[in-house]
Amino acid sequence: MLTASDQTNLNTTNSEVNSGVSSAPQAEASQEHTLYAEPIGHIGNFPSTNSLRNSWLVLFIVIIFGVIVSRKIKLVPRGLQNGLEIIFEAFLDMFDSVTNSRKKSLKFAPLVLTFFFFILLNNWLGILPGIGSIGKIVTEGGQRIFIPFFRGGTADLNTTLALAIIGVVASHILGVIATGWWYYLNKFINIKALLEIPKKVIKDPTILLVNPIKVFVGLIEIIGELAKVASLSFRLFGNIFAGEVLLASMAAILAWGIPIPFMFLEIIVGLIQALIFAMLILTYLTINTTVEEH
Repeated sequence: MLTASDQTNLNTTNSEVNSGVSSAPQAEASQEHTLYAEPIGHIGNFPSTNSLRNSWLVLFIVIIFGVIVSRKIKLVPRGLQNGLEIIFEAFLDMFDSVTNSRKKSLKFAPLVLTFFFFILLNNWLGILPGIGSIGKIVTEGGQRIFIPFFRGGTADLNTTLALAIIGVVASHILGVIATGWWYYLNKFINIKALLEIPKKVIKDPTILLVNPIKVFVGLIEIIGELAKVASLSFRLFGNIFAGEVLLASMAAILAWGIPIPFMFLEIIVGLIQALIFAMLILTYLTINTTVEEH
């Protein structure tokens, strides 16, 4: 038989169950810096990740800025146009040191500068307040996990890998256009060296040894091209991802004061990494579009 006190406690418990309120405290949400980008939603059947949204934001900024600047271009530069022309002229002088030709520098500048500014803005947006700190809490496996709405685009290996593939493939396409498909094919699969063996073996027997070596070197070049993609993507991703982890670690120690010097460091690192990526793409473009002279 229930007493009045027991009946009161039972009524209180039932009301809590019916209202969905639990007297146990909720566990705090944890945030982990994963190597992969977290999905936020879906566009059709394709997941929309936080790093992808950050890349879209960069594209939106670049497009809007380009439209505004293009409408105010004048024959005599003033203000913002004058400053941009000074910057572009400095870039062209830097490109000339690699291409040794202003004509080539002007030809490659649109592609190379696109890489530079896209990567630079992604690197810098990753350290802005709100990027990585505003998001939603989801429950996975009984754990509450915080997922940010935005994350630095270049802190995702998918983004850096895509940029590396685009840059290397573009260098090969322009190489074929500039030197011809037969010459370019023989840089990697040296069919010409094999065809020369029966023609010149009587006059020069050493060709039996030299030309197979040339074929082998060409196959090594193919491996080198794959290494370019890996090097470009992992270098950029590693530096930016490490910067995110460093800032999060410093903020965990003390959110006020300590992260500030490291933020300035990441600004410099973001600029340097964008410049290195762009200059390497320019180097690949220059090498692949140049005919070797013996």
